Amino acid sequence: MRHLTTLLDLSTEQVLEILASAKSLKAAWAAGRREPKLAGHVLVQLFEKPSLRTRVSFEVAMAHLGGSSCFLSAKDAGLDGREPEADIAQVVGGYADVIVLRTFRQSLIDTFVEHSGRPVVNGLSDDYHPCQALTDVMTAEEHFGDVAGRKLAYIGDGNNVAKSLALICAHVGMDFTIAAPEGFQLPDEFLSDLKGKLPNASAAQFTNPFDAVEGADVVYTDVWASMGQEAEKEHRAKAFEGFQVNEKLFGAANSDAVFMHCLPARRGLEVSAEVMDNPRSVVFPQAENRMHLAKGLFAWLLEK
Repeated sequence: MRHLTTLLDLSTEQVLEILASAKSLKAAWAAGRREPKLAGHVLVQLFEKPSLRTRVSFEVAMAHLGGSSCFLSAKDAGLDGREPEADIAQVVGGYADVIVLRTFRQSLIDTFVEHSGRPVVNGLSDDYHPCQALTDVMTAEEHFGDVAGRKLAYIGDGNNVAKSLALICAHVGMDFTIAAPEGFQLPDEFLSDLKGKLPNASAAQFTNPFDAVEGADVVYTDVWASMGQEAEKEHRAKAFEGFQVNEKLFGAANSDAVFMHCLPARRGLEVSAEVMDNPRSVVFPQAENRMHLAKGLFAWLLEK
């Protein structure tokens, strides 16, 4: 059975299969064709964290493919301790054809993989955000064509998005750099796992954002304080002073570089309004591609 829990668990061949599936279904959609590949199939989404893009993109993706979806909050599903998580996974698995989780804990995703008997997707955890990273490479390929040998520079916290970007870049042959203050960089354990899984990975860490963006084709950032880190908001804002992606920093990348953000963006904090609205900002096509990637992923997971 196929799952998407982290890009560490996929081979490069599988990553390329998902991307090819997404591109094919997007091309069909653009031509006005919505083949009901998943007619009669049901998606169940369980979210501990609220979402705009994740929830809507997955629901619409399943609808485009002829299926239907059901959404449950953590309380609805009993993830507040009402019953054992393994029992919830088995119950939901009896109803669903595919399950998407948006959660704080990677361990909850692992529990559903073990007990649900259905394909499980990590829609986001505190550790990884694989669907976002797949979407980002899809968007970059639409803009540049082949991205092998190109460079993605990430400015910000070494969080779930940064780790997933490092992984996807390694899978598709892109160089990856990250600029973050000391104490906010990618963990050594993750970098060891990255090199162990993908020995050819090119990943470098900097504390100066201008060093990271030199020669970059994609400049990427994310919020400095993610959901669950609200109490650290002021501390993080102070730590990340000088790490805003503004016109000066974006201008230090290649002249044809594009700007990406996984959204929601805090204009005036991690990114300036001028960069968000720059003609080379692709944040909204990037957001739309979450839907097309989801379609390709569902088709791949269910082998349709």
